[in-house]
Amino acid sequence: MITTMTIKKGIITAAGRGTRFLPVTKAYPKELVPLIAKPNIQLLVEELIAAGINRIAIVHRPGENRLKEYFQPDKKLENFLKENNKEYFIESLRRIWQKATIEFIPQTDDLPYGNASPVLAAKKFIDNDPFVYMYGDDLVIEEKTGQFLSKIIKLYEENKVNAVGATSQVAWEEISRYSSIKYKDPTHKIKIDKVHEKLPRSEAPSNTTLFGRFAVSPIIFSCLEKQKTSQGELWFTDAINCLAERGTVLVCPIEENGQWLTTGDPLRWLKANITIGLRDKTIAQDLKTFLEEALKE
Repeated sequence: MITTMTIKKGIITAAGRGTRFLPVTKAYPKELVPLIAKPNIQLLVEELIAAGINRIAIVHRPGENRLKEYFQPDKKLENFLKENNKEYFIESLRRIWQKATIEFIPQTDDLPYGNASPVLAAKKFIDNDPFVYMYGDDLVIEEKTGQFLSKIIKLYEENKVNAVGATSQVAWEEISRYSSIKYKDPTHKIKIDKVHEKLPRSEAPSNTTLFGRFAVSPIIFSCLEKQKTSQGELWFTDAINCLAERGTVLVCPIEENGQWLTTGDPLRWLKANITIGLRDKTIAQDLKTFLEEALKE
């Protein structure tokens, strides 16, 4: 039975090792690597809150405490900033503390590697409620924070489906890096038939990929608890395929509301920084001038 209650819970994955960012991620999680002045994970928390989510779980590696430390109040720091008239530096964190509760859930070592395991780690948190699922290295650029995620949630709640997933078109020459969607009706690209992971261009059914924004029914556990690993990983897309077989999974294209950027490797992280910087009125002109000068060399 599909639950139709309002979504108020969100999960962010942060249990990876960030190997593509070594050696810096030896010292702290990839999710705390900054995008201009904020780490990517704070932007995701703000996006959830803006979309009406007030209970958030961050699934992390066992023994990882720095994410929790980042999101907890620090009275000594706050007093220092107050004494020096610099409290505005942490206003964004104060808004988070006022509007949402954040739980930190370790992904235990008995769970397999893969981007679906955080759901199993958060089973008690999810209970029998629908939830938003976010990959910790996916970023949405939009005019109004939370607008796209709100649309995903609305599609889920109004259509009473098993799940809604965010999609984006990618260049055909890059499709082998991502998933590729086969639609139930190729002329009406709304319902997912099957999602294929990292196929070569010659085999990919489309150049549209799913990325890390989902509204999901708790019936996904009936899929995940029986699901086997694929290529050594527990894929979330395999669970989405299971939900599509059992009912309806809809897509929500980002192109109508913004832009998707992944920050999962140094080059794409750098592109995300530049994109955000060019949207920041306080630094945009200086950054643009610097880039123009650099490109002349």
